[in-house]
Amino acid sequence: MLNQSEPAPSVELGAFSSPGAAPTPWAEARQQLQAAELYWLSTVRPDGRPHVTPLIGVWMAGAVYFCTGATERKARNLQHNAHCSLTTGRNTLDGLDIVVEGEAAQVGTEAERGGVADTFESKYGAQFTAPEGTWFGLGDGIRGGSVLVYRVTPVTIFGFGKGQPFSQTRFRFA
Repeated sequence: MLNQSEPAPSVELGAFSSPGAAPTPWAEARQQLQAAELYWLSTVRPDGRPHVTPLIGVWMAGAVYFCTGATERKARNLQHNAHCSLTTGRNTLDGLDIVVEGEAAQVGTEAERGGVADTFESKYGAQFTAPEGTWFGLGDGIRGGSVLVYRVTPVTIFGFGKGQPFSQTRFRFA
């Protein structure tokens, strides 16, 4: 279901799509962004070299959110250059791959951090909330500000529908 408070993008089918292909509906792309368990973040090091790392994240209020430590490479890269891409999808020749392009902005308000923590806990469940969970206590770190939280509001999202037909959909946000 499309969240009415989020901006609706313009949608266009790319020139590299198969004949007869249709654009991926925004609701389908958004649902995949929301359901993804893992994302890949691409940033640029100060010397221009790329850096790519897997991470967990959430889609909330029209943006992708993730967290990191202040001394981690991705945080240092974003401090120098906020432009980044986040990808998610499948490593097979079918399905839908998504690429989010935008700028990462550090989240500072208590209300937004609380919403992010709640969304992480809801999405990842026991991984966040159970004492034996991989990220147990991270929700408290998000709420309390002991970890950095970033919001990537998309400028452009690409949806690559794989299989027959192949489609390349561009979602542009104002």
